[in-house]
Amino acid sequence: MQFALDPEITDFAASIDSLLAKSDMPAVIRAWADGDTAAGTAVWGRVAETGAAALLVDEAAGGAGATAVEAVAALEVLGRHAVPGPVVETVMVAPRIAAALGGDSDAEDVAGEIAGGALASVAAPGVSPFAPDAHVAGYLWVVDDDEVFTAEAGETRRSVDRARTVATPTMGARAAAVSTTDLVNHGALGTAAQLQGLGQAMLTMSVDYAKQRKQYGKLIGEYQALKHQLAEVAIALEMARPLLWAGALAIAENPGDPDAAVRDVSAARVAVADAAYLSARTALQVHGAIGYTLEHDLGLWLTKTRALQTAWGTQSYHRGRVLDSLRAGAAR
Repeated sequence: MQFALDPEITDFAASIDSLLAKSDMPAVIRAWADGDTAAGTAVWGRVAETGAAALLVDEAAGGAGATAVEAVAALEVLGRHAVPGPVVETVMVAPRIAAALGGDSDAEDVAGEIAGGALASVAAPGVSPFAPDAHVAGYLWVVDDDEVFTAEAGETRRSVDRARTVATPTMGARAAAVSTTDLVNHGALGTAAQLQGLGQAMLTMSVDYAKQRKQYGKLIGEYQALKHQLAEVAIALEMARPLLWAGALAIAENPGDPDAAVRDVSAARVAVADAAYLSARTALQVHGAIGYTLEHDLGLWLTKTRALQTAWGTQSYHRGRVLDSLRAGAAR
């Protein structure tokens, strides 16, 4: 499969990339990990000003009314820079919940605030039971059995990613009927987009390090075995990318039928997560012990990649969704 993005989408993604490149993200992430989220929320505010937060918000509520394709392009860049916070939940899932709340003024207020930069966190018991970074979220919901409920953060614990907390939310009042499948599709695809960006960033770090680090008087990048390892990562990421865009198109082309997008979304989630994990493991091998120290920036990307491996469904869960979808198709 080959996908060519419209210049408007690539330019939009490039504008976010340029903004984040000037934001000293390693310092922002470390501050977030230490409990100081001010710099991180300020970065998110600037990202929201580009229109990224409003992509999937309905135009009537002040959003862009865009598709999952544009959202994936934005989230891949956010992943490449390891932006902290519940960005997938805010960009991909919250607008779907806001749309389900109905057409009253309160629902429009929610959608408008999300579009304007308010953060949201969402948990889905049985699939994604923890709400990430609920302490910075203006909105917190629990999705269960095709219904969405308001929630309180409940017990909060640290993730393997120091710049990420996870809460076990306490369910409150029922807010609306939703399609759990639709929300899982959006959450899983957004996570895959983040992982694609993380994997690409770690590959770039590894290649750059291999061009600088010497062992036995020789650049390590000159060793054939290491070249092969890095090439395998590059191939895995490039093979996963078309599946990511196929998942985005499946959601965009089937807005009223989330079941039709299940196979492509979950296939993308599996392929991208595997590729990103390979990139992380290879990056650690290339860098050696320094790669997992708190002082080295690579560790920030490594731990985020590990944390996202189970966000919005495990690998086995998504493989099961692909299998069930194929079986259902064969039975028709």
